[in-house]
Amino acid sequence: MGFEVLVVQHGEKERKPGDPGLTDRGRAQAEMTAQWLRRHREPDGLWSSPMRRAVETAAPIASHLELEPSTDPRFRERMNWEGEDAQPLADFLADWERATHDRAYVPASGNSSAVAGARFIAALDDLARRRLQGTVIVVAHGGVTVDALRTIAGEAVIARERPDLISDGVPCCAITSLRQADGRWSVVHLPSTDHLAEEVSHRPD
Repeated sequence: MGFEVLVVQHGEKERKPGDPGLTDRGRAQAEMTAQWLRRHREPDGLWSSPMRRAVETAAPIASHLELEPSTDPRFRERMNWEGEDAQPLADFLADWERATHDRAYVPASGNSSAVAGARFIAALDDLARRRLQGTVIVVAHGGVTVDALRTIAGEAVIARERPDLISDGVPCCAITSLRQADGRWSVVHLPSTDHLAEEVSHRPD
């Protein structure tokens, strides 16, 4: 069976710079995700990005599944806007767009897509070496998750199967399933929000 990682996108975040937390809707999304995971999966580990929106998404998962959460900075987002004093929002968004289309481009406020994907996968590799088999949950961010998916599955697969992921990002609290066997990662399921109620907005807008 190999080693499985369920990558959970954080819930809807507050529209603030720096390190914002979840909105009320984001907390509801995280709660629904935690309840679904409790009913359908039996993970034995939980990690998250140290950013507040990821930690807050991981909290109900930890509670419902009785897991002790850990953080790893390698699961943080590719780029993070710290506010107008650090970089004008228009410049940040332009940097994000360029880094999305040119995976080697290094933005002013973060990593290139290639480097972000590589650090994310390196963190997964470390988990796999420790666990060897079973299932763990990682709560992360849309940009870096897509960066890793593009590296693991290849551009052609993502463009064919889910071109919206590159243009629109990962929906709030979507679950992505990855598996490592014989030292190689594969994508079992691309990001899905099938576990969320219809009244919950899935897009991270």
